[in-house]
Amino acid sequence: MAMADPGFFRGKRVLLTGHTGFKGSWMCVLLEGMGAEVHGYSLDPPTEPSLYSIAGVGDLVDSEIGDIRDFDRLESYYSDVAPDIVIHMAAQPIVREGYRAPRYTYETNVMGTVNILECQRLHPTARSFLNVTTDKVYDNNDTDRYYRESDPLDGYDPYSNSKSCSELVTHSYRRSFLSEGCAVSTARAGNVIGGGDFAKDRIVPDCVAAARAGRPIELRNPNSIRPYQHVLEPLHAYLEIVRAQWSDRSKADAYNVGPRSEDCVTTGRLADMFCECWGDGARWVTNNDDGPHEANFLKLDSTHIRESLGFEPRWHIEDAVARTVEWTKAWLDGEDTLGVMRDQIKAYGGM
Repeated sequence: MAMADPGFFRGKRVLLTGHTGFKGSWMCVLLEGMGAEVHGYSLDPPTEPSLYSIAGVGDLVDSEIGDIRDFDRLESYYSDVAPDIVIHMAAQPIVREGYRAPRYTYETNVMGTVNILECQRLHPTARSFLNVTTDKVYDNNDTDRYYRESDPLDGYDPYSNSKSCSELVTHSYRRSFLSEGCAVSTARAGNVIGGGDFAKDRIVPDCVAAARAGRPIELRNPNSIRPYQHVLEPLHAYLEIVRAQWSDRSKADAYNVGPRSEDCVTTGRLADMFCECWGDGARWVTNNDDGPHEANFLKLDSTHIRESLGFEPRWHIEDAVARTVEWTKAWLDGEDTLGVMRDQIKAYGGM
């Protein structure tokens, strides 16, 4: 399978938005290990505790704390950095938070995308640009089918819909302003898990919190199917997209980034795996809290990235859960969490 060439990133200026988040922190460590010059623009870490703080990620990158909605500040930083590569990951990433704060979600996820693309339009230094969206951009009718890149974009809830809009904004900027000089792609990844995720309303952080407290894990919908994968899977896919389109602009496109079909499991099965890895009598129960609508069935067809870029997942879902528990227990035992991240990146084959 194709893997992002570590040597490609050595010495390149990479602007990463959302670098203080869970996925952003892993991406910082990955890029720093490949020799990239990483410049991050983001709000303060969105959770307490946070992977960014626990692992000392801020010591590895040039960090600018700012709001993606603040165009003047973002443009100033963009101009100063003059990036070779842009990876846009800043977002309000939680479905339920989108219901609680829809306006903020649209401002961040739609206008934030406009702002970062506008920076590239005004300061066209980047040769490769990637906007990271979500698997939830599709018009999901809860049918037993795999979504392809050609399917209609129309997310149901404010978070999903804002990411659909972000895709459309990206396509418009690519055709209208960035058709020459900068290759622009979008990546639609599935539900990621991994060590250091402390976000609300996500399955693994909920599992960890319950297990630590010695209480049952409460699952809202144990029969829902999601394309769960370890965080290193999509991050390597993103880097391969960035690398491929740098040298061949015809590779710029929209890409689904999901697990193998056999690794698309129910939330209940994922919780079973977690309990088996965690031990200590961990168990789960169903607690349907009659919350807002969330899709019951979601699978991605990742044929395009496999055939176009040769990228395929490396770790099965059992591996992903085991690596997540490994990091979490290392953190609880006071071990070197950054070292664990680097060991897992090496085990994956990333540097």
